[in-house]
Amino acid sequence: MNDNISGWNTWLTAFDDWNDVSISEVHGMMTGLMTACNAPDKATWAKVFEELSFASLPEPALTLLTEEAEDVVFQLKDNDDAYAYMPLIPDDEHDLYERVIALKQWANGFMTGFGITDCGLTSEENEMLSDLAKIGAIRLEEEEDFEGGEESYLYIYEFARIVPVSFATRKRKAVNDIALIAGLSIDAKTTKELQAEGKLPKPMPPVVDVMNHNNPS
Repeated sequence: MNDNISGWNTWLTAFDDWNDVSISEVHGMMTGLMTACNAPDKATWAKVFEELSFASLPEPALTLLTEEAEDVVFQLKDNDDAYAYMPLIPDDEHDLYERVIALKQWANGFMTGFGITDCGLTSEENEMLSDLAKIGAIRLEEEEDFEGGEESYLYIYEFARIVPVSFATRKRKAVNDIALIAGLSIDAKTTKELQAEGKLPKPMPPVVDVMNHNNPS
């Protein structure tokens, strides 16, 4: 799929005057949030970015984000359409380095977006999130070859692409109800307490090469 069909060029244009994080990371954050929440209006999106200490989005970016979030929610709700979901990554005419970095950024964005939903995790989701964190921790210099090349990239891309499909089975809530926006209740539990109860992912183990999944020792 080329950059025009995927929406890559549309996002680049809409976010041209906003550079806090990449468009792939914004798309990942939006997707993570939309696996557990209903699509919010523009005012609520603006509040989310404010609470995350980002600069205010320009109007074209805010409008696009709001519309895309609605599309993603409808897509992920449908058992058939959900499997056609695609992270916002440049097409294969771009250098492999650029695509790997964009996927890394998308993964980090997804973890941020899902993380602010206050949702608990199943053991399977916890494992998937741990693996996604390894993608988010990839370090690659521009002159470096990505280990495994295109084949390895396609492997981690397909894994990342399916994560939202797996996470979007829970009942959705309003973004205005998450603690980031609504505020913490007086009896809110700490992160450590929630982790002990298995409702948040445990601290990540030391990161290993994500492609060890393909090359077990």
